[in-house]
Formats: sequence, C-alpha cells, structure tokens
Amino acid sequence: MKRRLLWKLLLVSNVPVIAVIIGVVWFAIDHLAADYFMILMEKYMISPTETHRMFLSAVHRYLLWASLLALLLAFMLSYLLTRRVLRPLSQMAEATREVAAGNYYSRVETASRDEIGELGAAFNRMADGLEQLERLRKTMVADVAHELRTPLTNLRGYLEGLSDGVIPPARATFVMLQEEILRLVHLVEDLGQLARADAARVFLERKNLFLSEIISHVLALYRPEFEAKRITVNTRFTSESDLLFADRDKLLQAVGNLVENAWKYTPESGKVTVTTERTSEGMGAIFVNSGTEIAEEDLPFIFERFYRADPSRSRAAGGAGIGLAIVKELIESHGGKVGAKSDEGETRVWIFLPFSNPAER
Repeated sequence: MKRRLLWKLLLVSNVPVIAVIIGVVWFAIDHLAADYFMILMEKYMISPTETHRMFLSAVHRYLLWASLLALLLAFMLSYLLTRRVLRPLSQMAEATREVAAGNYYSRVETASRDEIGELGAAFNRMADGLEQLERLRKTMVADVAHELRTPLTNLRGYLEGLSDGVIPPARATFVMLQEEILRLVHLVEDLGQLARADAARVFLERKNLFLSEIISHVLALYRPEFEAKRITVNTRFTSESDLLFADRDKLLQAVGNLVENAWKYTPESGKVTVTTERTSEGMGAIFVNSGTEIAEEDLPFIFERFYRADPSRSRAAGGAGIGLAIVKELIESHGGKVGAKSDEGETRVWIFLPFSNPAER
C-alpha cells in the first residue's frame, strides 16, 4: 500500500508538472525564439530556411535530453522526499497492527507539526485512551474477583463446617451467612447499576425538574440514618431558578450515591452541608461532609471503579468502591462534570449539570 501511494504521489506531482514545463519551453522556442531567429537572419540577409531548421533541430535535441535528465532528477529527489514524508504513515500502520494485536504501548513518533504530525498525535492519544481502558478493564476484573472471593470463601468455610458438624447450626451462624449473601447481592446490584450508568448516554428520558427538589427528596429518605449518627444536615439552595432538563431517575441515583457517601463517611455528631449554585452555563451542587480527609494523591482517582482512597473507606465501611464511579457516569451522560476536594477536615464532592434546554436559561 505504501509503495502504491508513493508511486501515485510521484506520478501525480511530477509528471504533469514536468510535462507542462517542457510544453511551455517547447512552445516558447518554436514560436518566440524561432521567430526572433528568423528576424535576425532576414536583417543580416542570410538565408534562414536551412539555418532555421538546424537551429530548431539542435534546440529540440538538447531540450529533449535536458527534459529527460530533469525528469530523472525530479523522480529521484521526489522519491527520497516523499518516502521520508510517508515514513510516519508506515510507522502508523505498524503501530495500528500492534494495537490490533493487543499491544497498547505502541506509539508513533511525531516530529513534524504538519497534517501527518497531527494525525500521529491523534493516533497516540487514541492509543493512550485504549491503554487506559485496557488497564481499567484488567483492574476491574481483578477487583471483582477479589470482592467475590472474600464472601464466597467465608460461605464455603462455614457451609463445610456445618456439613461436617464442626460448627453448630446456631442462629448467629445463619445470620452471618445471610450477611455474606447480602454482600454478594449488593455487589451484583452495584455492578448492574454501573452497567446501566454506562448505557445512560443512550437511554436518557429528560424532563424539566428542579435540582433542589431532587436533593431535598434524597435527604428526606436518608434522614433516619443521619439522625442515628447525630449528623447535622444543612442545605443552602440558590435563590435563583434551578430548573434543569435531565433524567429524573438517573439524577436521583447520582444524588443518592453522594448523600449515602456523606452519611457513611461522616463521623458521629459530624456535619453535612449541601449547596447549589447557578452559573450562566448550568447548575452545580456541592456535597460537603466533615471527617477524615482524602489524600491529595488519591483525589484524582476516587471516581474510578473499585477505588478506595484510605482505610476508613474500606470494605468494612460498606460498598465496593463503585458509588462515585456510577455518579461520574450518570453526570457525564448529561454532559456534566464531577470533582472533589479534601482539606481542613472536610471533603467536598461537586457535580455540575449544563443547561440543555433553552427554557432553563
């Protein structure tokens, strides 16, 4: 393919140009130089017929040889230059074969800043994205296996103990087994929610709704949990209109995950504050809870699947590290953004939803 493209470029870029140049020079000699030569011959009273023919014959002969030499040199130089220009394309073809074979580490050298350089840079960005997706996929598979292994191992051990008569069939044993089964059920439900969140970009049933009403509804559902831990909940909603055009169920799920996180990781007698802000581009909501700070190096990854920042956010605290990943997928499916900050004994998680309906502005 490279050779075909190389010869096409050579033929298209050289042959027509050289042919036009030769034609122009030939025409100029036959009609301009030859006419001027005839005028000179007549001026000095020299018979122009034979001399004119010899002049044209000599000029045509030298022009033909010069054209052939120019064509040869042009082909040689064009071949070398075009081959050098097409070298990144051949590298890209090789890198594409590597990526197709599963080697996502292959990259293209992009030394130039022309269109081919831009194409190479775009290819490298694509390879970076594929490499990251493959790494996340492998990590997710390993994390799912790890999450399943612990409760399954516990279930197997206790069931074998019950079967062999080593463990008495007490009520406490069955309660513990039920808890392990519920852990498995919750994990499967979380994975199902994550899969549905991934598909949310395609299946969005948008309607007009108020962000403050969504947040108030979720906080009311979690009021018993907050009261059980004596957590103070404050809300500061913007006085301006917070009308949005979004999928109610998916926004409820995203806000629910954020409120659940705030409840789980706020210590006894702590404080949770939820505020909303309106900008010219959309609506934002900030969820602030007191408690253990998240390390700065962990903040960029808390929205990744199965990621837990520190021991306080461990399996013992509940969950499998999927909640914030679901929030990210659901908010980004609406064209929004998520972010987090943690300092001075507080953790802030925010979401932003853009206006997607002119009536909201």
